[in-house]
Amino acid sequence: MEIVMTGIAKSFGTNEVLKDVNICLKPGRVHALMGENGAGKSTLMNILTGLHQADKGHITADGKEIRFHSPHEAEDYGITFIHQELNIWPNLSLLENLYMMRPKRSRWGTLDKASMRREAKQRCQELGIDLPLDNEAGDCSVGQQQMIEILRILMVNAKVVIMDEPTAALTERETATLFRIMRQLKAKNVAIVYISHRMEEVFSECDDITIMRDGHTIRSCPISDISANEVVKDMVGRAIDDFYPERTTTPGQTVLAVNNLEPQGHFKPISFTLRKGEILGVAGLMGAGRTEIMRALFGLDKQEGGTITLNGKTITLHSPSEAIKAGIAFITEDRKSEGLLLDFSIAQNITLPTLERICDSPIMKQSRLWDFAKKLSDKLHVKTQSISLPVSALSGGNQQKVVIAKWIGLSPSIIIMDEPTRGIDIGAKRDIYDLINTLTDQGVSIIMVSSELPEVLGMSDRIMVIHEGAVAGIVDRKDATPESIMSLATGGE
Repeated sequence: MEIVMTGIAKSFGTNEVLKDVNICLKPGRVHALMGENGAGKSTLMNILTGLHQADKGHITADGKEIRFHSPHEAEDYGITFIHQELNIWPNLSLLENLYMMRPKRSRWGTLDKASMRREAKQRCQELGIDLPLDNEAGDCSVGQQQMIEILRILMVNAKVVIMDEPTAALTERETATLFRIMRQLKAKNVAIVYISHRMEEVFSECDDITIMRDGHTIRSCPISDISANEVVKDMVGRAIDDFYPERTTTPGQTVLAVNNLEPQGHFKPISFTLRKGEILGVAGLMGAGRTEIMRALFGLDKQEGGTITLNGKTITLHSPSEAIKAGIAFITEDRKSEGLLLDFSIAQNITLPTLERICDSPIMKQSRLWDFAKKLSDKLHVKTQSISLPVSALSGGNQQKVVIAKWIGLSPSIIIMDEPTRGIDIGAKRDIYDLINTLTDQGVSIIMVSSELPEVLGMSDRIMVIHEGAVAGIVDRKDATPESIMSLATGGE
């Protein structure tokens, strides 16, 4: 099925989101859709699948004009959307999730679970994947939940598949499986829209690309006709010659020493040091234990042994409040469920940890809170019409800036950043990299956990590699290569 969208325009109130957007999706090809957060990518796809209606423009499928009034109607036509936020019922099994919208019934009207399980197993074998179909979805990995979403699409014989940041929370093995499935779909003449901020995936897996900026189509072409630098320039409206800013800070004396720390669970004693003004990257495969180590260090999870020395003084951190008082901040991996209160305003989120410091009397002074939040919001270039808006109204990159602003307001000496740029666009990433550099220039020490190897190599002064709950090695920036880091992450030397 060939989909052509021409002259698409959409406004929400006075906010013009899409302006004369054009895109052509061809069968048997993977079409990358790229742009900064807020460029209009998701809105365009929501119009295609009937969640929103275009104010202007036309959509055709194989030359026939179409318009859907609901995603269900679009799915019946063969156009499906795998959202970044998966539509999974955690208390139901994977099998029940798979057939939730289209259950199989026996001739007596009861659920035919045997038939559903048989068909699901057959499809899994065809794809070369193994899923615990009877396990509750909430107990399964994000990758397994993602595979159920893909399997569901194959059940309806989709002709167009839209994938929004499909690898954001997948392991390398799960990502490889996803790419293999995409190639199988291509071989069946399925058109795939691939929304991603990961440049290496776009250039390795996609055939065509459309770049959007500020609601406009900037360029559409075969992927072979464009370079990574041109993509970045089209997305952000300016060239980013060196994607990772030059490190100008020379790390100073040791400020944090962790000796034989034992996070609760299957971990070996963890030991490392952190210097003043240093970026210590933390690499490793998904499930290696990177996040768990940071949670234990911050007092979120229990420690079964070990010592933590801060500025030469041994301290105990049994709770986040103790860590905060010691000058340690933690930007968590999941900003939406752990880093933000989505119904609260931008200002409320930014000032939440610092209320006691800002308000030195029983009466809360709103003007003082507002000024404090506005200053930090401007400092981090949060794009918003007003900091009184709910933080849920912001793009992913701007939400991440709010999380960082919240912690910077405490003036910490150490910041733990767990996946600080996951799911955000290239322009916002560069803003965060520049901010990290500025913080280290001011003497703040950063522990940066990241699954993106280029990010770890490009930003870190040293890289600590975690393998199966243990420190596999710590590598200086000058000695670090993709091969050396991956060798340690997989149990090599």
